Amino acid sequence: MSTESTEKITVILVDDHAIVRTGFRSLSATESHIDVIAEFARGEDMLLFYRDYKPDIVVMDLSMAGIGGLETTRRLLMREDSAKIIIFSVHHEKVYLQRALDAGACGYICKHAHPDILIDAIKQVATGRLYIDPSLVDDAQQQENMNSYQAIIETLSPREFDVFVLLAKGLTAHQISEKLCLSYKTVANYGTTIRSKLNVTSMAQLANIAALRDVH
Repeated sequence: MSTESTEKITVILVDDHAIVRTGFRSLSATESHIDVIAEFARGEDMLLFYRDYKPDIVVMDLSMAGIGGLETTRRLLMREDSAKIIIFSVHHEKVYLQRALDAGACGYICKHAHPDILIDAIKQVATGRLYIDPSLVDDAQQQENMNSYQAIIETLSPREFDVFVLLAKGLTAHQISEKLCLSYKTVANYGTTIRSKLNVTSMAQLANIAALRDVH
């Protein structure tokens, strides 16, 4: 989705603090491109109703009553591997960031960040990019991760690379099979091989790897 389009970015907010939900709604109301279509206090409730809303983005806290944000992220991506989740948390330690990315989140923002950062994150993630709160980005570590993934990507065959790029863009195996004139089974096998080589389990994680060079 292009952020220059008149089509709004639909968002579900999951946070167990009413004051946070109210503040987020007030912030989003100032942005014509963002529409908060639902809010929930618990991850379990969001999982029950996600398919009723099919939002572009889920903005979610980590520390909530019930199963919490990380487990909610994992469960949602098991059901909807194209879901885009931004973690919005009080935790600024990088261990939480890494756990969120490992779970498949597409973004991580600290609650003490300037409001504009959250808005920017929503717009960036909606276009398929990874967004990390600038205060958490370690340039050296980020470069090391990118180099590691790049080395693996360079071992992909030309056809595997084609499938990797299209999967990272959010295309389904059926769409890729039509685009590349391959059978669905062949594309599915390529997808399994690519995820195995990169050691990822979800499409969100695959997209994160493809977007690493766009973090800065």
